[in-house]
Amino acid sequence: MYWKPCQASEATAVNVMMRFVLYSINYSPELTGIGKYNGELAESLSARGIDTHVITAPPYYPEWEIHKGYRNRWSKQADKDVLIYRCPLYVPQKITLVRRLIHLSSFALSSAFRSVSLLRLKPDVLFVVQPTLFCTPAALLYCKLTGAKSVMHIQDYEIDAMFGLGMMQRGFLVSTIKRVESWLMARFDLISTISHSMLENAKAKGVDTRKLLLFPNWADIDFVTPDIDGSSLKEEWGFSTEDKIVLYAGNMGEKQGLEAVLEAAEQLQNNAQLHFVMVGAGAHAETLAAIAVERNLTNVHFKPLQPWERVPEMLVMADLHLIIQKCGAADAVLPSKLTNILSAGGHAIVTAEQDTELGILAEKYPGIYERIEPENTEQLVLSLNDMLNRNLDKRNKIARDYAVGYLSKDKILDRFEHDMKKLCSTI
Repeated sequence: MYWKPCQASEATAVNVMMRFVLYSINYSPELTGIGKYNGELAESLSARGIDTHVITAPPYYPEWEIHKGYRNRWSKQADKDVLIYRCPLYVPQKITLVRRLIHLSSFALSSAFRSVSLLRLKPDVLFVVQPTLFCTPAALLYCKLTGAKSVMHIQDYEIDAMFGLGMMQRGFLVSTIKRVESWLMARFDLISTISHSMLENAKAKGVDTRKLLLFPNWADIDFVTPDIDGSSLKEEWGFSTEDKIVLYAGNMGEKQGLEAVLEAAEQLQNNAQLHFVMVGAGAHAETLAAIAVERNLTNVHFKPLQPWERVPEMLVMADLHLIIQKCGAADAVLPSKLTNILSAGGHAIVTAEQDTELGILAEKYPGIYERIEPENTEQLVLSLNDMLNRNLDKRNKIARDYAVGYLSKDKILDRFEHDMKKLCSTI
């Protein structure tokens, strides 16, 4: 059986004062993905009276450049009662496998030096987020020296993602890397991750099921709701009330395979009221924009990342959302953007294989979104036409009900706090 989460009746029994260190390459004020969730986690724990510290890098994602107002050097700052220790890293302008490995290794090295100066903290829990696996040797040594409980939280299986997306060839090197990954994971006191299929993956890598904990990503269901009015943003972006908006919002990297969206847009150019809006940034963004210009795709519009305050407007504005991934990515990198789409009651097309977590969820909750096979432009076009011609209700009640029932930020973080205190109370 998996690690048993702390039940409400146990909460008082594990009323432990706790010092918590979050160790991750990504953190607020990054607006998307892991950095956003890490920021919300640390701020929430601090607000609950937990002494919270963060070892991280200067914000650089998804633009792959250091954000304005930050320097790529060691620094210390306090934000909302969270102490943040930032460590320099190499940020490549053009992403290749070798440069990505150097990027990850550079943070692992600089953050390891920082951790030496933080031995005095003697935290109760060190919570290291994958990616990056490169930080785990230093994290385990830190826990050995300080007596902290070690938790690895897996947002992405970065090794599996590399293999699944063809970034590395199979062979002796690959099998050796996988053995090292399994050896490292087995040495943590607890392994948490964001989906049931990712827990099964950890189990397949040799992790004791008693060490496994489900800690899913969440949505702010009171802030992101279907009741928001997105008409002003739609008008601001130059669209009429009759226009249909197909939205992709988030990171624009190679793992998404967003060329399929451009191909679909090209095939649907005869529909003058249909517009594809691509919101975000990433290593592949300029390439996608260049392709759109080259093909004269006047129905494709690129917009920058939006501040969090405007995200509910943007989500509700869309008639249809796209979550696009390549083959082999769905269970290695479960898309974090889905939680807020569901909370907004959005209709979505999701590319994922049938036997993945996304595929299983679509079968269990019919209508929550439309699942299609990855890298199949023909099927994407057919699904777009079908869903846009159905005159769907603006609110997807199945999606919203699922978000309210299972993705509430407060409920998930309440349980996580109890689980960490329970971990600290074990010998």
